[in-house]
This record gives sequence, structure tokens and C-alpha cells, in this order.
Amino acid sequence: MYMPNEVQYYISPHSDGFEAFFHGQKVGEITFVRVGFDKLIIDNTDVIPEFRNRNIGLTLVRNVANLARSQHRHVVTLCPFARAMFNRFPEFDDIRLMNVH
Repeated sequence: MYMPNEVQYYISPHSDGFEAFFHGQKVGEITFVRVGFDKLIIDNTDVIPEFRNRNIGLTLVRNVANLARSQHRHVVTLCPFARAMFNRFPEFDDIRLMNVH
């Protein structure tokens, strides 16, 4: 049975991004590109089908948002899922570079 607190999030060792694991199995990831000193572009968010609709994708987006804040960067959301989360939750307004709806 799935328990949200059993999902662990790590900085990806292979690319700029974060990965989500459930009992050692990779269940999601988000990737971004650093542009200059002040921007991150989220280009992909992926959660395996059986783990969707459990806030894993949203938590991955929040991890990137927290990283951007800590590095005083703004975020561009090319990834449709990340863009939807930025549009849905005002908590991201402080780091949103473009208001793309």
C-alpha cells in the first residue's frame, strides 16, 4: 500500500533535477536546465502511471522551486505539467519568470 511519507526525493546524480523513489524503485523525476546565473527551465516531469495523482509530481516541482529560491533564480516552465502546477498554485508566483497560461 502506498504511503506518501514513504516516497523519498533525491537530487539526480545523472542530470539537473530530482528523482522520487518508493521502496527503492524510481517512480518519478523532474529535469531542468540552468540558464545563466538567474534562470532554471523545467523541461520534463514524469511519474510512472501507477503513482500518478499522488502529489509526487507536485512535490518534484516544489523541490525545483525551493532550489531556485535558494539560488535566487526564476523559473521558466516548458514542461506542461510544471506549467499547470505554477498556474494552479500561487506559491510559485515569486519565482515565475513568465506568466504563461
